[in-house]
Amino acid sequence: MTYSSVMPPRQVKIGDAAVFVGTTPRAIRHYHQIGLLPEPERGVDGRRRYGYDDMIRLLWIRKMAEAGISLDDMRAAFEETRDIGEVLGRLEETLAAQEAGIKRQRAAIQRLQAVGSPLGLLSELVTDRLGHLPPGTLRTADLDALLVTERVFGPLGAAIQASVFIVLATHPDLRAEQDRLDAAEAALDDRVEPEDPRVEELAVQRCAHQMALERAVEAAGLDAAEEKLFEIYDADLTEEKDTQMSAFESVTKMPYDLSSARKRCMERTAQLLADAHFADD
Repeated sequence: MTYSSVMPPRQVKIGDAAVFVGTTPRAIRHYHQIGLLPEPERGVDGRRRYGYDDMIRLLWIRKMAEAGISLDDMRAAFEETRDIGEVLGRLEETLAAQEAGIKRQRAAIQRLQAVGSPLGLLSELVTDRLGHLPPGTLRTADLDALLVTERVFGPLGAAIQASVFIVLATHPDLRAEQDRLDAAEAALDDRVEPEDPRVEELAVQRCAHQMALERAVEAAGLDAAEEKLFEIYDADLTEEKDTQMSAFESVTKMPYDLSSARKRCMERTAQLLADAHFADD
């Protein structure tokens, strides 16, 4: 019988230990710093030397890392201050949460591929109402407004607001009037006083336009679609609703560079709409 002439060393340097285990010297030094691996004594050349027990510990660390066990949990397991079953139970919960997150991300990517970006980034409740519109009929500003509404009032609020953008996308005359009014409102800068007659005039026009939009929504049967939204918006979205800020909190944190005249115009428009709806009732 012949024997190999190669004799294994009693100890190895940190670089050789790292190569054998499949890690890096930097990682091994980190294990020393956090107390996961006892730091061996240095040799006469000032370098650390790792023996058999050190290598066994490193191999187990490597295997536990591949299983996803955290370094803190490894240290507790080695010190027998924490039951490994408890560690694995928490790890299983973490992995389940990660899997759920990956599933949501894949669903989001699939929706983006099917619906397109950025529309596909809005809630499904919203994109389901807008997906049938011809390309290009929805403007970036429309999607921006829906994004803000979704943040403030949730998916249901944005899905209801989508009716307005459906009408604007399918009624060129109403879109043109919307553009005219938006431009007129933008002209109400800080040089215009809130009492300027143009403010009241524009509020009256904006109210009339809003009423025309509402009539177009009803004529297209979109109001009936809105009623169905309340029926389907159930417990499936409870978690998402719980993460929403209150409407008041959201509004106070979203900046708008509005002049005093423009704010006054918005307030008067709201008052005129409330009066018009009260008169209809």
